[in-house]
Amino acid sequence: MIDDLDRRILGALQKNNRLSFSELADLVGSSAASCMRRVNKLRTEGVVTADISLVDPKALGKSLAVVVAVELDRERLDLVDDFKRAMRAAKEVTQCYMITGDADFVLIVAVEDVEAFDVFVKTKLYTNPNVRKFKSMIVLDRVKFEPRVLV
Repeated sequence: MIDDLDRRILGALQKNNRLSFSELADLVGSSAASCMRRVNKLRTEGVVTADISLVDPKALGKSLAVVVAVELDRERLDLVDDFKRAMRAAKEVTQCYMITGDADFVLIVAVEDVEAFDVFVKTKLYTNPNVRKFKSMIVLDRVKFEPRVLV
C-alpha cells in the first residue's frame, strides 16, 4: 500500500530521479535511510518501472511528430498481438496505445520529415494486412508533455 510519504517520494522522483537519497529526504521530509528503503521497495514491487532519461526528439533530428489512429480489419487476438509486436519493433513509434472508440490503436510516431513518415506508412502500415485504415495528424505544437503520473 502506498502512503503519503511514498507519494511525496514518487512525485519528487518523477521530477528528478537523479536526486541523492539525502536530497530526496530533504524534499519529502524524511531520513535518507527511510527514502532508500522506500525507493528500493517501490522498485522491487514494480511501482517504479524504470529510471530513464527523456531525450528531445528534435535533438536527434526527429523533428516531425505524427499522431496516427489505426483501425484494424479483424480483432482476433492473434492478429491484435501481431500488430502490437510490430509496433513495439517499429523504431519510429515512440508510444502505442490500444484504445476504445472508432480506432483500435493510437500511435505517436517520431521521424525526421514527411518523407520518413511516408516510408513508415509504406513499410509498417500498408504492408500489414490487418490494418483496415489509418488517420494521420501532424503535430504542430506540443502544448503539454507530462511523462509522469502526478501523485
